[in-house]
Amino acid sequence: MDRLKQLEVFVAVAEAESFIGAARQLGVSGPSVTRGIHQLEEHLGVKLFARTTRSVRLTEVGTQYLTDCRGVLERLRAADEAVTGTYGSPVGTLRITAPLEFGYRHVAPLLPAFLEAYPRVDVEAVFTDRPVDMVEEGVEVALRIGKLPDSSQVARRLGYVRTVLCASPSYVASRPIETPSDLAQADVIVARALTPTSEWRFGEHVVRLRPRLVSNTVAGAVAAARAGWGITRVLSYQVCSELIEGELVVLLEDLEPPPVPVHLVYAGGRAASARARLLVDFLSERIRAKGDLSVLLGMEQQ
Repeated sequence: MDRLKQLEVFVAVAEAESFIGAARQLGVSGPSVTRGIHQLEEHLGVKLFARTTRSVRLTEVGTQYLTDCRGVLERLRAADEAVTGTYGSPVGTLRITAPLEFGYRHVAPLLPAFLEAYPRVDVEAVFTDRPVDMVEEGVEVALRIGKLPDSSQVARRLGYVRTVLCASPSYVASRPIETPSDLAQADVIVARALTPTSEWRFGEHVVRLRPRLVSNTVAGAVAAARAGWGITRVLSYQVCSELIEGELVVLLEDLEPPPVPVHLVYAGGRAASARARLLVDFLSERIRAKGDLSVLLGMEQQ
């Protein structure tokens, strides 16, 4: 087995954490995968995997080697695309990540149309609120909310996200909220992921919370507010449809914190694959065209 194939086998085993899983992914036999890893370890003079009867795990040196191998294979794919002209006809599997709520509300519904437009591309979507290292996890496109660190990556700004205080019209009619102080007498619903402390800030005013309901998910807090039970504070994209349809209304809008930017991020220069650039173009156009997001992402602030 040549060195390039060995690297592909190594990455597949590392990602699948299984020799059998890697063989299935690559469409080769199990013994050929085992042989390829053995040859690679002999060539390097190190153990890349710690094997037991139940698991296959990277060693410390194997973890370091995986990052370099992914870079080598990605640069090779980029070079192939440049030579063969596949910019207009991308191929391969593309991994994209986005925050959980944004992903399933605003990204997932758009992906089928992208797959139809580019039949030689497969997409693996990772929707999660944990930090995702694009290099370590082989992610080509990431939707990021918040200020971006300086890096060599290219960022396409979509707009801004607001932090909104909201409740149902029926709840507001029974308990008007005109100042932050009024929240002391309100039924407060907290989404723990967005409110890790026991307070909400409105400029210089700090409201100490005594929540009647705490949800470990944003969806749970929004559902309770929509049902007319109380007031919650979430990000604007998490309640787009509810606000547009009038199920929720925004309170104390003049005291909202400054909005934070939303970007699509991908590798810069030759490291950017054709499929990544095309997906960024595709999502940017369609997300901007959505009526709810064009209002609630603050497109006018660009």
